[in-house]
Amino acid sequence: MFTGIVAAVGRIVQVQPYESKDGGGGARVRIDAADLGLADVQLGDSIAVQGACMTVVALDGHSFEIDISRESLRLTAGLDRTGEVNLEKALRVGDALGGHLVSGHVDGLGTVVAYAPIGESRELIIRAPNEMAKYLAYKGSVTVNGISLTVNGVQDGAEGSDITINVIPHTQNMTTLRNVNVGDKVNLEIDTIARYVERMMRVSTVSGLPGA
Repeated sequence: MFTGIVAAVGRIVQVQPYESKDGGGGARVRIDAADLGLADVQLGDSIAVQGACMTVVALDGHSFEIDISRESLRLTAGLDRTGEVNLEKALRVGDALGGHLVSGHVDGLGTVVAYAPIGESRELIIRAPNEMAKYLAYKGSVTVNGISLTVNGVQDGAEGSDITINVIPHTQNMTTLRNVNVGDKVNLEIDTIARYVERMMRVSTVSGLPGA
C-alpha cells in the first residue's frame, strides 16, 4: 500500500528482456534510486515505480532491480525503457497519509491531451478509458504515474473520459510530470474507495441483498 506522495525520482538505467520457462517472458529492470535512500530496503520489499507496485529482487547501495512480466509491460507505460520514474516505498504503520490510499495496481492507461501553463500552475487533461469513467469524480482522487492528484473536472465522451487536474509547481518540479508531453501514455489507478463502492452497489442490485 502506498500514498501517492512521490519520495524521489529515480532513473531506469537498464532493461534486460528475458524469456521465462513458460514462454511468457518479461524484463529485468535496474533503477538508479540514490535519492530514494535504500538503507532500510530489503530484498522482497515493495516499491512503487511510476505507479506500479514492484518487488525488489536485487539491491546495492544506490540502485535496485525488479522483474516485470510481459503482461505488466503491456499494461503499463514508462517501464520498458530507460528514463526517469517516480518512486515511493511501501507505506508503514505510523507513516503520514499525505495523499490517498494507493495499491500500486495500474487500472488503465490514459493519454495526455493537454498540458499547458495556467498562472503559476499547469492544467493537465488526461483522456481515461471509458471503463474507468464511473470511478472518476469531481474533487475525487486519481493516481497518475504514482502521483496522488485531485480531479478538478470530468467530461465524458465517446472516446473516453477527460479529467482535468491542476498541477502545482512543486508537483511539476519534483515528479516525472516535468517530462510529460501531449500524446504520452500515463499509468492510472482509481481510488480504492470508489472501487469498493461500485462493487457493493452492483452486487446488492443484482442479487437483491439487503441495501439494494
